[in-house]
Amino acid sequence: MPQKGKPTGRRSETTKAAILAAARQHFAASGYERATIRIIAADAGIDPAMVMRYFGNKEKLFAAAAEFDLRLPDLAAVPRGTVGSVLVGHFLDRWESDDTLQALLRAAVSYKVAVTRLRAVFATQVMPAVAPLCKDRATAATRIGLVATQMLGMALCRYVLRLPPVVSLDRAAVIRWLAPTIQRYLTAGP
Repeated sequence: MPQKGKPTGRRSETTKAAILAAARQHFAASGYERATIRIIAADAGIDPAMVMRYFGNKEKLFAAAAEFDLRLPDLAAVPRGTVGSVLVGHFLDRWESDDTLQALLRAAVSYKVAVTRLRAVFATQVMPAVAPLCKDRATAATRIGLVATQMLGMALCRYVLRLPPVVSLDRAAVIRWLAPTIQRYLTAGP
């Protein structure tokens, strides 16, 4: 028999999913500081106390909402000369299909937990997937860090700051502009 007052079963998973969806949307749109438990709860159609019951506090809610899998393709299977365009296209797809990355980027400007999450995504997902492409393993971290500067810079300007010249670029144009730089960072000499 379930404990009284504890969420259980399918309903609790549905409620938790609704809270996380609302949290991702608000953190992406407003940043960490301006997103509130009260607004997130209202969007999820529940009492704010339920958010606290599931997540404890705003910081823990953000950490749960910021869990993210980049679902990077197997880059070893990609023809070496197209790695730049494949990565740019993949990141565009991920940025445009999930508010979590936008929430992380927006929050990372001023919130240490978001910085930590972005670094973890970089260290646990990007580095292992991309490092094997680098001929010189001694420069792999630097090369991948430079790739991150381009990808995060594009995301910041396109999805957060919404700079009109960058927003107006279609997908093919973004790939045309960024892919050669990403390709050079990964495969060219130092």
